[in-house]
Amino acid sequence: MIKTGIIGGSGYTGGELIRILLNHPQAQIDFVYSTTRAGKPISSAHQDLLGLTDLQFSGEINPEVDVVFLCLGHGNSTSFLKENHFSASTKVIDLSNDFRLQADSVFNGQRFIYGLPELNRSSIQSAEAIANPGCFATAIQLGLLPLAKAGLLGEDVHINAVTGSTGAGVGLSETSHFSWRNNNVSWYKPFTHQHLGEIGESLNSYGKSVGKLMFLPNRGNFTRGILATAYTKYSGTLDEASKLYSDFYKDAAFTHISDEELHLKQVVNTNQCHIHLHKHDDLLLVTSAIDNLLKGASGQAVQNMNLMFGFPETEGLLLKAGVF
Repeated sequence: MIKTGIIGGSGYTGGELIRILLNHPQAQIDFVYSTTRAGKPISSAHQDLLGLTDLQFSGEINPEVDVVFLCLGHGNSTSFLKENHFSASTKVIDLSNDFRLQADSVFNGQRFIYGLPELNRSSIQSAEAIANPGCFATAIQLGLLPLAKAGLLGEDVHINAVTGSTGAGVGLSETSHFSWRNNNVSWYKPFTHQHLGEIGESLNSYGKSVGKLMFLPNRGNFTRGILATAYTKYSGTLDEASKLYSDFYKDAAFTHISDEELHLKQVVNTNQCHIHLHKHDDLLLVTSAIDNLLKGASGQAVQNMNLMFGFPETEGLLLKAGVF
């Protein structure tokens, strides 16, 4: 049984992380740190956990925990680690974008490994610190990595993806409150989204030519999940593409190829990524679907924790979708 700590546990990713760890047979929550809710019950922020835990938010950290999860806003993990120190044996899993890019991956002499298990499993197993991937980045990379490894992404790639409102965090904004979001769809940050940097580094890691990534993110009028579509020129057959993807993900615990067209309810509340392939003339259309809060955040963080501590990769993560 390992002891875990959570920094910033009052947001969506923190709440999902608490929910998973409460039911993880190999992990115990030692503290959930919050500067604004210290002394208050966890259920005061996460009403879905009422009756499931008596834990309270803490105003102090235990620097001796086995692993600490940083569920802070982007840019805040760096400042928190500058002001707070953990033991040399404490592993760090950061859910922000502070350490995802190679240029930012070394902090205070510690190297953060990019935590996409389907790409870096062996490195994650021996890592002391993990930079958990972004939600859009996870869905898009899992859809394109097999083509990148095979050197089949030399042409431009057109990507369209829609995410639920939880991707914007718990803080209210003009585009996240109910009256605006309900019965509404819009795009944002066209072709400039911050996840493009980490996506590009992963796709280029195989040393093969990669075309321009033209990514259009969309806000959906639902709460959670990401459905991403990407298409590019492809001269092979659909059977060849299916074999390429099946071979690439043959050992993946959570990424699966579907012969049927996808919908979001298949993956919401799970750590799964489902992928579907479609061939039209000289184009290959790749569809991928994930839960942005689980495979796109907290679930993947626990998946990384499992790999780091030698637990079964699926421990605590065998969650069923609610498709009805």
